[in-house]
Amino acid sequence: MRTLNKLAQGTLAAAMGLAFSISALAADITGAGATFPYAVYTKWAEAYQVATGNKVNYQGIGSSGGVKQIKAKTVDFGGTDAPVKEADLGAAGLVQVPTVMGGVTIVMNVPGIESGKLKLDGDTAANIFRGAITKWNDPAIAKLNPGVTLPDLAITVSHRSDGSGTTYAFSNYLAKQSLAFKRDVGAGNTVNWPSNAVGGKGNPGVAANVQKIKGTIGYVDIADAMKNNMSFVALKNRAGNYIVPSQDSVADAAAGADFKVKGMAPDLLDQSHKNAWPITSATYMLAYEKGSDAAKQKGIVDFFTWSLNNGQKMAADLGFVALPPNVVKMVEAEMKKIK
Repeated sequence: MRTLNKLAQGTLAAAMGLAFSISALAADITGAGATFPYAVYTKWAEAYQVATGNKVNYQGIGSSGGVKQIKAKTVDFGGTDAPVKEADLGAAGLVQVPTVMGGVTIVMNVPGIESGKLKLDGDTAANIFRGAITKWNDPAIAKLNPGVTLPDLAITVSHRSDGSGTTYAFSNYLAKQSLAFKRDVGAGNTVNWPSNAVGGKGNPGVAANVQKIKGTIGYVDIADAMKNNMSFVALKNRAGNYIVPSQDSVADAAAGADFKVKGMAPDLLDQSHKNAWPITSATYMLAYEKGSDAAKQKGIVDFFTWSLNNGQKMAADLGFVALPPNVVKMVEAEMKKIK
């Protein structure tokens, strides 16, 4: 009897050990997509592994790639800055939630002009990025910047070469400001940039082009801009104020947004708050409502629940803007659909 009990105990211990190892293995999850949240997802993953022992690997390949990979089921979750439309979410059986917010900034490399000292309004910015304004001393720029010495220097536009949610937010903002931009360039993850433009892969690629080519103007997320100590353009917002991008101005833009919409993706562009940064956006996580691997589905929910409750300071330190507490609760409720 004693031998039998020992045998049973050993069998039980082995089974428990096997179950534990399978559970631990299955809880390791992979994601891919938008480059904008790459830094914060990586930071969260490092801290999460220390806290729980579970691994999360995220590859920044662009928003278009993230949507393609989650639909192809080659990753456990996708990342996108361009929210997937309600009809497409339903057709694919996907759940979409915001994870962190930021802003798309206009950055420049113009000799003699300090960060925040050059002012643009939406229409003038649109004309620059569609190639209608090609010199920095153009009268339209000079009119907005009395007293600023503008060089007789050609403008080079730096843009994303890959399908990008950053491009989606930026081009949609400019399309709202200018029908000519919408006609000539378009609005979406990829658009038709003018002939004086140079492409770069990911936000880092755009930032690198702006830094190395004099006379360049480009667009990158606020976290990358801060990390690279780039020079900002002050942009006129809907309230008529010229705003330099900051975490506070992004938070002000999101303050009045309604995240209760399907897919939790309200339009954050050109909000009316007096201090709102005009090109504010959120980044989103995509996962299947019903996945084939229960442990991995739980792993996704556990990781983002842990991150949203324990990683807000990490996000802020990297230049991101945390979701408001009430939105975090909404995200947690929405993620209960992931099973």
